[in-house]
Amino acid sequence: MGGMLILFAVVAATLLWGDLKNYFLWTVLFVTIAYGGIGFIDDYLMQQRKQNTGLHAGSKFLMQMAIGLLVGALLCARTDFDTHVAFPFLKQMNPDLGWGYILFACFVIVGTSNAVNLTDGLDGLAIGPVTVAAATYVVLSYVAGHVKIADYLQIRYVAGSGELAVFCGALVGAGMGFLWFNSYPAQVFMGDVGSLPLGGALGAVAVMTKHEILLALVGGIFVIEALSVIFQVGFFKVTAGRRIFRMAPIHHHFELKGWPEPKVIVRFWIIAIILGLLSISTLKLR
Repeated sequence: MGGMLILFAVVAATLLWGDLKNYFLWTVLFVTIAYGGIGFIDDYLMQQRKQNTGLHAGSKFLMQMAIGLLVGALLCARTDFDTHVAFPFLKQMNPDLGWGYILFACFVIVGTSNAVNLTDGLDGLAIGPVTVAAATYVVLSYVAGHVKIADYLQIRYVAGSGELAVFCGALVGAGMGFLWFNSYPAQVFMGDVGSLPLGGALGAVAVMTKHEILLALVGGIFVIEALSVIFQVGFFKVTAGRRIFRMAPIHHHFELKGWPEPKVIVRFWIIAIILGLLSISTLKLR
């Protein structure tokens, strides 16, 4: 349950240095605290029962969905919120989802939350890419909230979203501080109280800055981890017991192939940094 330390640092720093009149700032704090609450209950039950059973998976997913739908509805209810979806590299492609954006926003937030949760399987493996993704969204949120830069880069201008750079900066700082103790061999583990809100917060920031699709590139490590589980489970059921990977999520596959844990972790970090830099480059690539 070391993720409580991350949440405390992020929330405290955001309240100290953020503009507390900003709607987006309170929205992302709500997602962070709400998902942190779900993770806390899950971790607490696991500690109390002294076994690997916390909240029922269905109950946890329904709670995540409810929060995601609420956030999507609150955003779409604002007359100044844009329900168009932007595609990286294709800046002229901006379909308007209308009220369907509520479901799309929910999918992004819930999907990212669970993807980060699946990635949290080795010492420092999740917090490293989360920190890189947060640093990337420091840049993306700032440019999206700056009318002149947004116009120059031909991206959606979202008034007030620049304040999310404060939140993302706080997340970078908290992530680096946590990584000091979570790096191999770890002394502290984040648990669901850390992984669920971190993923949910990244998804919420992506939605509010209108860089939702780009999140798949920024958080490519999380996408790969989640897909490895989906493909493994699906293939296992279809083929009555056969597997694609030795074990899923995919970081365990490399462990079983003989890679030392630190090698898996650092190589995933390197990939995360490359994806983060590539994501920033899409601001200029058309």
